[in-house]
Amino acid sequence: MKQLFITLVSLCLLVQIYAQDLSVEKIWKEYEFVGKSVNGFRSLKDGKHFSQITESDKGTYISKHSFEDAESEGEVLISQEMLSGLDFDDYFFNTDESKVLLTTNTSYIYRRSFTAEYYVLDLKTGKRAPLDNTRKPQMLAEYSPDGTKVSYIYNNNLYVKDLGTDKITQLTTDGKFNQIINGTTDWVYEEEFSITKAYGWSPDSKLIAFLRFDESAVKEFTLEYYGGLYPDLYTYKYPKAGEDNSKVSLQVIPAAGGKVMCTDLGEYEYIPRLKWSDKNNELVVLTLNRHQNHLKYHLVTPGKKGTTSKVFFEEKSNTYVEIDDNLLILNDGQHILRTSELNGYNHIYEIGFDGSNRQITSGEYDVIEFYGIDQNNEFIYYSSAKNGAINKTLHKIKLNRSSEMIISEAEGTSDAEFSEGMNYFVKTHSSANVPPVYTLCNNKGEEIMVLENNFQLLQTLSNYKLAQKEFLTFEGAEIPLNGWIMKPANFDPSKKYPVYMNVYCGPGANTVSNSWEGFNYMYHQLLAQSGYIVVSVDPRGTMYRGSEFKKSTYLNLGKLETEDLIAVAKELQQMNSVDPDRIGIMGWSYGGFMSSLAITKGADVFKMAIAVAPVTNWRYYDNIYTERFMRTPQENAEGYDQNSPINFVNELKGKYLLIHGSGDDNVHYQNSMDMISALVRANKQFDMFVYPNKNHGIYGGNTRNHLFNMMFEYTLKNL
Repeated sequence: MKQLFITLVSLCLLVQIYAQDLSVEKIWKEYEFVGKSVNGFRSLKDGKHFSQITESDKGTYISKHSFEDAESEGEVLISQEMLSGLDFDDYFFNTDESKVLLTTNTSYIYRRSFTAEYYVLDLKTGKRAPLDNTRKPQMLAEYSPDGTKVSYIYNNNLYVKDLGTDKITQLTTDGKFNQIINGTTDWVYEEEFSITKAYGWSPDSKLIAFLRFDESAVKEFTLEYYGGLYPDLYTYKYPKAGEDNSKVSLQVIPAAGGKVMCTDLGEYEYIPRLKWSDKNNELVVLTLNRHQNHLKYHLVTPGKKGTTSKVFFEEKSNTYVEIDDNLLILNDGQHILRTSELNGYNHIYEIGFDGSNRQITSGEYDVIEFYGIDQNNEFIYYSSAKNGAINKTLHKIKLNRSSEMIISEAEGTSDAEFSEGMNYFVKTHSSANVPPVYTLCNNKGEEIMVLENNFQLLQTLSNYKLAQKEFLTFEGAEIPLNGWIMKPANFDPSKKYPVYMNVYCGPGANTVSNSWEGFNYMYHQLLAQSGYIVVSVDPRGTMYRGSEFKKSTYLNLGKLETEDLIAVAKELQQMNSVDPDRIGIMGWSYGGFMSSLAITKGADVFKMAIAVAPVTNWRYYDNIYTERFMRTPQENAEGYDQNSPINFVNELKGKYLLIHGSGDDNVHYQNSMDMISALVRANKQFDMFVYPNKNHGIYGGNTRNHLFNMMFEYTLKNL
């Protein structure tokens, strides 16, 4: 890293007097500032080797490499002949790595879910065959632990193929679009619990546990897609705040087919996680109530006459309990690791099937990600905000807490992808003004080799006179807030500059991070080059400053955040270099909600606001997300009404640009339509642009180039 820093400084010194000018086209059309990453890395079972997709003059093959000698060419693991004629997207090994599943023709449904046509490849015989020629495309194909079968989802039903006989067994028969789902999840589970795979094999390969969703009572939402003589209609189940959810049940069925065993889990609303033990035919299942403030851990044991279930651990909160992705059962088969905010900060705990609870990490900081455990040496690997909410560092700690160490740089943002056995990891490290560097490290954090240093991107950046992103602290309305500022490269402290604020502000994502932000960073550089001071701030309700800070907005999403944004804007107005009459704000999604509140509730401070795909009324958003923070509209009508910008449009004074994709399955276009109606009733003029058929991301083709050009020109004209 020291050499990289020296190189970066040298490149900066070489910036010529006639530095190039930035443009939206260079960022979003020519993609001049795209960095490189490390793709195709997949650890093998022995923890000493990894596989990688390799391109050659003769074709594509999958190679095998040693972590200790990663620069070598390696050996051929899956030959070009085995892959011949197959345009595959991804590959997945079975347990003993003798077989591979290959995905082709992958097509995404929503944010995470996709269909694909799977092929089964036997590495010993070289035989390759479609998983199912009749029922395609499939979803979520997976080998059984013993490698003799493959399970998959087709048309909301669960199937198993015996690889020895090619016999296909249909395990469920009641699956039907918009009514019954078996083995995968509905829209709201996918979006808010981040899961699509809702089934799993028992360790002896004899049973499959799965979730069954009965969504017949869930109300429907219809999207219109334009392009033909008449629009195409897509109708799907979307439970809005206060409305009915799918009725979800846990079921266990023999992999060979047979009678389904239903499990009595008591009273609950959601089943956000399930995981089989690797050792025993026992299943850990999490249930959550509607308010999401009472989490239960169940131990489910299948038997000859059905399943038995017991609650072995519970957590309650006055607000809500976060669901993590860390359902890791230890080798003793009696304990699991999880993260929790029980003591005010997010930390790692060991809980036992006997109800025991032991805290492993501790301190006034949040654990960010839990990567796993080296079961042999009992070291746990995780990332944290121990060095402040803007940084992300990597750590290891002994299960018994006898040893702890940091294994990455203290400054900046580090991410890790660990090998099997946790002996090696690929580290991605970046900082606010330096693109990512990818290095292969051992589990002590020692670098074995640099896999990608993004030197080419650094050379490109050196052709421009770029501003430096600097971190600072704002006073806020009641508590100091993290922020950053980017001043024009030719900044003159005697001049007055307009301010462009970029915000998100919601729980779950921070915009003030000591990390490389790619296209957004370059767009902010363009604004700085054009004479704007660019600012961002993380108000109350954001991440990595403990649960009290994050959950302070409970039942009133938008209230404290707006107060903080107005306070920060007023603080900026007092700066000698800021034009107090030219402060604007932009946000996307939750950020669009906040920019809409800022230009209404903060009309005397903000001159311009851009809201992209905003929530304008939390009644229109999905119930899992909204009720986690707001409870239902029936219980908390005032919280909904007092923080919806549609109710404050009378206060609008500045310029307001509203942008939405008409095909947004997440934050429905309905939000913007309702905002428009309110603005018209209040006789307020505004600007509006709709991207036909585009979803929440508003991308594809020339879309992003058009979008950012429009926002850029709007800013130049109105700020």
